[in-house]
Amino acid sequence: MDDKLKYSLLREFSDNQNVWTRNEKRLWFVTLMLGTCMLYSTRTTMPLLVPSVAAELKWTKTDSGTILSSFFWGYTLTQVLGGYFSDKIGGQRVIFLAAIGWSLITFWMPNILLAAPKSWTYSIPFIVTVRIINGALQGVHFPSMISLTSQNLNSNERTSFFSMLTSGSALGTLLTGILGSFILDYFGWPSVFRIIGFLGIAWALVMRYYTMSSDRYRIINVAVPNRLCSQHNRTEDTVPWLKLFGSASFWACVLAHACQNNCFFVLLSWLPTYFADEFPQAKGWVVNMVPWLALPPCTLFAKFVTDRLVAREWSLTNVRKVIQSCCFLGQNLALFCMCHTDNFSTALFCMTVIIGGTGFHNNAVIVNPQDLAPPYSGSVFGLMNTVGAIPGFLGVYLAGHILELTQSWPAVFSTAAGINTVGWIVFTIFGSADPIA
Repeated sequence: MDDKLKYSLLREFSDNQNVWTRNEKRLWFVTLMLGTCMLYSTRTTMPLLVPSVAAELKWTKTDSGTILSSFFWGYTLTQVLGGYFSDKIGGQRVIFLAAIGWSLITFWMPNILLAAPKSWTYSIPFIVTVRIINGALQGVHFPSMISLTSQNLNSNERTSFFSMLTSGSALGTLLTGILGSFILDYFGWPSVFRIIGFLGIAWALVMRYYTMSSDRYRIINVAVPNRLCSQHNRTEDTVPWLKLFGSASFWACVLAHACQNNCFFVLLSWLPTYFADEFPQAKGWVVNMVPWLALPPCTLFAKFVTDRLVAREWSLTNVRKVIQSCCFLGQNLALFCMCHTDNFSTALFCMTVIIGGTGFHNNAVIVNPQDLAPPYSGSVFGLMNTVGAIPGFLGVYLAGHILELTQSWPAVFSTAAGINTVGWIVFTIFGSADPIA
């Protein structure tokens, strides 16, 4: 019998106790933050390099859109599966195995691109297949992370802990924007894949042989009740999908996440191309760095506002709606301005506002699965992210197709704003933070 389970048989269940000690929380926070950073760094490497790779390999905008969007085809496949296996065997194991895979694919991507068959009939499908596999491996990260934190933190700490971890996405994009742009300018696009991929492998090995190994030496105070045994037994239960599917608040959460993801993924994938097309004289490191600087402070500010509103005894449902409304309305205002400007500074500021708005989303809809179904948060988040990833491949591909046909960036931005509006209306009317299961 597992030692932790054996000790936990002596304890009673309490959802207000931590499994992680204070030092373990710090260690896992840093580890998972860096992991999310590396996840997004490898994810944003292709969007950064698409203008250079497309010029060398003679891809059209539709080709680029197909290759960029194919990542999300795979991303949708493993969300629920990642959450399910994380709830069963532990999110840290799932995260580690997947990280080795997506890091190696990034490291070998130059070989994959250059070794692709010269005929378009085979080259694009070959690259798309590799990108689908890469997306599938990355798809398990967030469901596994939310499962891991839910099983090891008390109910009062889960939301803020996870929302802070999501800001690692901005750090990863900044890493690619700064380091990747520098390497691209001086050493060429293959070196960007190599270095970012190597850093991902290094992080995965540190997690495996340092952070995960610390669990072996955990000293447990059997006088303090916690959830190890209860959580273990609970994961044997079946996720109450029918109960969730019958709830309007669950679908409001899912739809709002999908609508915001459409805006986020379209900009994540096409932002470098937009500035390269509209402002070719702009420095690559500026446009790939400045917008993402807004995400960490906006995440912190949204967390601060959330805590203050809760302290003033606002209902958690109203808090979630207010914070998510700030995200949608701020992004739509910036998208409207993007449609009517040809000034570089204005465009850069608007893009910064849009990316910063994601920090509010990270403190509202992103953490809503922990409100709706705490015992099954990994599986529920996986399903939410599966639906949320659909706009990733449809929206990103559609943006490329629109650009190919119309050469109109305002058409892309207007479409994103319209979808945002749908998500805002639905979540405002039907969203809730009351537990379903």
